[in-house]
Amino acid sequence: VTSDWLRYLLQLTFIIQLVILMSHLTLGSHINAVLRMDGMDGVSGVVPRWQRKAREQGISLLPSSSNENSFANRSGLCITPRNKTPLTGNSFLLDSSLTVAAADNSKSPGRGITTIKGKSPGRTMKLSVRQKTPTRNTPHTPNILLADNSYQGDRFIPVRPTELEMDRSHHLIMKEMKKVENGGVDDEEEDLTQQQREHCEKMTENLNDGQPVDQRVMHFSKKAPNNNSHLNNQKALFSSTKASASKAHTTRHIPNMPERVLDAPELKDDYYLHLIDWSKNNHVVVALAGCVYLWNAADGQIATLTTIEQPDYLCSLRWNEEGNVLAVGLSDGSVQLWDAPDSRLIRTMVGHEGRVATLAWSATNNLSSGSRAGQIIHHDVRVANHVTAVVNAHNQEVCGLAWSTDSRHIASGGNDNIVNIWDGRNTTALHKLSDHQAAVKAVSWCPWQNNLLATGGGTADRTIKIWNSNTGTCIKDVMTNSQVSSILWNSSYKELITGHGFTNNQLTIWKYPSFTKVADLTGHTSRVLELAISPDSQMVASAAADETIRLWKVWPTLAKEKKQSRAVQPMSSLARSIR
Repeated sequence: VTSDWLRYLLQLTFIIQLVILMSHLTLGSHINAVLRMDGMDGVSGVVPRWQRKAREQGISLLPSSSNENSFANRSGLCITPRNKTPLTGNSFLLDSSLTVAAADNSKSPGRGITTIKGKSPGRTMKLSVRQKTPTRNTPHTPNILLADNSYQGDRFIPVRPTELEMDRSHHLIMKEMKKVENGGVDDEEEDLTQQQREHCEKMTENLNDGQPVDQRVMHFSKKAPNNNSHLNNQKALFSSTKASASKAHTTRHIPNMPERVLDAPELKDDYYLHLIDWSKNNHVVVALAGCVYLWNAADGQIATLTTIEQPDYLCSLRWNEEGNVLAVGLSDGSVQLWDAPDSRLIRTMVGHEGRVATLAWSATNNLSSGSRAGQIIHHDVRVANHVTAVVNAHNQEVCGLAWSTDSRHIASGGNDNIVNIWDGRNTTALHKLSDHQAAVKAVSWCPWQNNLLATGGGTADRTIKIWNSNTGTCIKDVMTNSQVSSILWNSSYKELITGHGFTNNQLTIWKYPSFTKVADLTGHTSRVLELAISPDSQMVASAAADETIRLWKVWPTLAKEKKQSRAVQPMSSLARSIR
């Protein structure tokens, strides 16, 4: 039994050794087959791509001193094996003393890999071309050995944006440094002629894309303020050649508070009526409830001119050019003429079918009246048969009426949103203007240019329009954002003042013709109904629905007008000098 077991063990051992031997032979045959496929068995075949690239670039592959058929030698690796541990034909050994040498930076390896001589000085590894290594322990980027036995290290090529222009920046910096060293003198510009300098300046301007030469190329901090030294030099140059003069006043002080505030109880809040006027004799007339009051602006005295019995009411008031006759329009369609100094009724003129909301005197003392029926009647107050013409002007109430300063034209505004311009000698309208979108109450002619007409629209329109009466064209259109109730001109300042309703209930001063806003005068708590101007054109009276009349000093007398008034002596002084 023992001999059988021994025989069995021997046979089993032999079989195991045979299997091991066969496995070694199979592994060797497989390795040889792989090497033959790579051309490593000495048989010449297709040249690998990396060898072709190396030859095209003029890179020489290092020969091997041992085992030329090994994979390391075929790969261009020159390995000097240790004396005690030779390398087999199918393997190579890397020592732990191999280190990576980077060009100019120990942390960033270059393309080349060299070995630092340690305990085995004869052991060196050199890679000829960049390729994938068979193991993970092989360095990543080998050096490239050139034909002259020099190594080409890795280069870092930065990607700089073109706008930085590093070369030009370096040139400018070095040029400035040389200029400082030479005491502020540029060597390149010292020997140039004037023509050459101009040529250089033009070239520099083109190279800098039109930017100044002294402008910074790169900004690493907050931009410095612009250099205005050239402006200061010019100021010094021209100020030294001019004689000093006092600065003229370009603006004036406009008080934002009224000079006086008058109580106006029971002032009728009706947008279409005209219930205040200022005469040439410095008398302010106002209609309160059923009474007509006269207020003397010089001494402040108040007088009652007339009283109207209900249910009739006062609708319009207007002084004639001399300021001694007052026209009063009533709700029954009649017009009364009053002698104000004597408080005497001159005459009553009839002819309208509705209330007379607006009146206008011409320079020749002809009176025009507009009614709710849309009619305009021209009156000659000097004759018994006063009606000279009846014009069907509007489809609705006539709420604005004004004669031009030369009495050649008359303009009317109606509740039908129409503005008509008439020739004072006939009943056919020259122009029918329909640009407004609301009732037109504010109608006023320019005092220094007879063909200019200003009109203002109601709540739905809120605009001021300037018209050329000769052509009928609108030459200016200004949005005021509020209802326009009245317009007045001032020839000394070339300005306008307008009265407004909601939302600010203000008086606005405009510069003509630019229509820039000069000032807003606020204080009324309800809409402004009517404006009136003083005889000297300095003061403006505003009557509002808050039952107050406010007097504003808008246009003080100019210095040149004061000089002219002093130069003209009154007739009384001349008479005394003759005596």
